[in-house]
Amino acid sequence: MTTLPPVPGPGNAYDGGAGHHGEYKVPGGKLVVADFDVVDGVLANVSLSGDFFLEPDEALLEINRGLTGLPEDASAADISAAVGAALPPDAVLFGFSAEAVAVTVRRALAKATGWGDHHWNIIAPSVLPTHVNVALDEVLTEEVGAGRRNPTLRFWDWEEPSVVIGSFQSVRNELDPDGVARHGISVVRRISGGGAMFMEAGNCITYSLYLPQTLVDGISFADSYAFLDAWVMAALEKMGISAFYVPLNDIATEHGKIGGAAQKRLANGGMLHHVTMSYDIDADKMVQVLRIGKEKLSDKGTTSAKKRVDPLRRQTGLARGEIVAAMMEVFTERYAATPSELTTAELDAARRKVDEKFGTAEWLYRVP
Repeated sequence: MTTLPPVPGPGNAYDGGAGHHGEYKVPGGKLVVADFDVVDGVLANVSLSGDFFLEPDEALLEINRGLTGLPEDASAADISAAVGAALPPDAVLFGFSAEAVAVTVRRALAKATGWGDHHWNIIAPSVLPTHVNVALDEVLTEEVGAGRRNPTLRFWDWEEPSVVIGSFQSVRNELDPDGVARHGISVVRRISGGGAMFMEAGNCITYSLYLPQTLVDGISFADSYAFLDAWVMAALEKMGISAFYVPLNDIATEHGKIGGAAQKRLANGGMLHHVTMSYDIDADKMVQVLRIGKEKLSDKGTTSAKKRVDPLRRQTGLARGEIVAAMMEVFTERYAATPSELTTAELDAARRKVDEKFGTAEWLYRVP
């Protein structure tokens, strides 16, 4: 009887050594798998595989050779460059890229992680002041980065009408002071970039994802948006909505924009990914509060701010709570997430940050 060689995988490499195994599913693309050993600090016995397409066939062997001998502490950029240098001039890659190979190799080295490498928590919406919601984004991102909290998905809720502006936006350029005063709008600046969010009770769905940056190691800043929201796209699809990303950070359907995302990476390794989707927006009030300039409208291919947004209520016919529940269900099923709650310490820390930072004029008007 012929004995087949062992299939490479965790603890099972071709030469019988410890072995490294990594997998990465390219968003909208194919699965890439890397198996190799590390000998004297460098990659050896490299074998790349997957359900991707590659022409010519010999290019796969060239990639393996190009990766062989790389130091185990090679950066994602170094790995991508090695793959690119190894490819013959006529090589064509379908469903993957040199960057995808780098993510896979880094995962095999435990320098990058996948969703399944983490225990995820999920926090259901609870009504909190908008200032506290914004402060919690910083607190929980810090907690995840420090390893004191599991990676977490949190849904927001609030009561007061608010505008949350991006970290780098100008207050006077983004807001109409008369509209803000007339409608009693609470204005708050968040830690992530991006545009202003007009938020009334029940008019949008907002969630924050707190994660270690290892989850997006080797993934470009632009690609990380769609990667981190693949689960919510699946949830929308389940509700009959075919949504897609409009680079960099808009979420849309064929009928118009439904939301936008923003991110912030902290020095301690934590990362915030924040999304707001329109559920049932008062477009007339929105344009009285926000200054939406002609330049921004022309960039989005429309002439009316009111027509830019197409709320989920109209597209689904579902109650806001039903949509949130469907999103939580899909996230839970995909990533085996377990329920969690905000701790007293986290809430206290957020309230302190409101007093010291998010509720101050110095922070709000840091970009006048």
